[in-house]
Amino acid sequence: MSDALAVTHNAAAHRYEAMVDGHLSVCEYELAEGRMIFTHTVVPPELRGRGIAEKLVRAALAEARATGRRVVPQCSYVERFIQGHKEYQVLLND
Repeated sequence: MSDALAVTHNAAAHRYEAMVDGHLSVCEYELAEGRMIFTHTVVPPELRGRGIAEKLVRAALAEARATGRRVVPQCSYVERFIQGHKEYQVLLND
């Protein structure tokens, strides 16, 4: 996998996507009352350990920041990611 992983925003499906080696990885969300609620992040087992989930989540959080949305991390991966990256904690829904 190259360092330039292509992450796309599939707004109609409410998810960020990356296709790698023929496998789809996603970070899914819902929108409600100015909040971006992260519900699920999935990377197929054969792709794990490559940083794909992190790149998906970073893209999604950048979008939340750019649009002024608060973040609700219902997905355990997104929750752990934000806990470990203080620069995103300001986005949390209070």
